[in-house]
Amino acid sequence: MDFAQPVTLENAFVRLEPLTEAHAGDLAEAAVGLEGAWYTSVPAPSDVADEIARRLRWHAEGHMNPFAVRRLATGRIVGMTTFCNIDQPNRRVEIGHTWLGIEAQRTEVNPAAKLLLLGHAFDACEAICVQLRTHWHNRQSRAAIERLGAKLDGVLRNDRIMPDGTLRDTVVYSILPHEWPAVRRGLQARLERD
Repeated sequence: MDFAQPVTLENAFVRLEPLTEAHAGDLAEAAVGLEGAWYTSVPAPSDVADEIARRLRWHAEGHMNPFAVRRLATGRIVGMTTFCNIDQPNRRVEIGHTWLGIEAQRTEVNPAAKLLLLGHAFDACEAICVQLRTHWHNRQSRAAIERLGAKLDGVLRNDRIMPDGTLRDTVVYSILPHEWPAVRRGLQARLERD
């Protein structure tokens, strides 16, 4: 299976739905309160429709597969995530461009979504490597990635220029196929505790 192929992924906690313009209203509500997160790229509520259009354009170009994240306990759309930087010939992909609304942070949503995305990447798409990247200063994201069991590959210094002109150092993590069973079990155990 191709990383860019639209697919709905679901477990007992979340449903990852192919992103559409119809998700804009719910995503604008989920983005409220995240405007001060300078180290990540959460769209302002008024910019959600443009962000959806951009992600759908990247999907059409073949380098992103965007999802809306629905929390099943509430039925609400609580954020977005993607397969991005798709390298299909080499079976490599990144999970990124992820953000969750305040109500979904530090809940079952992120581990449940990562379980679905990693399972699809390794089991259905036969990935040889799944990367996760974040801003050096996004300590919350770094801690979440490390809790997954991803290994630190390194830091890309001055990797990109942020919208406000600051330079971003990007921390790169990865999970390989032989690590996936332990990562899966760790995520399942976290969800059982929650």
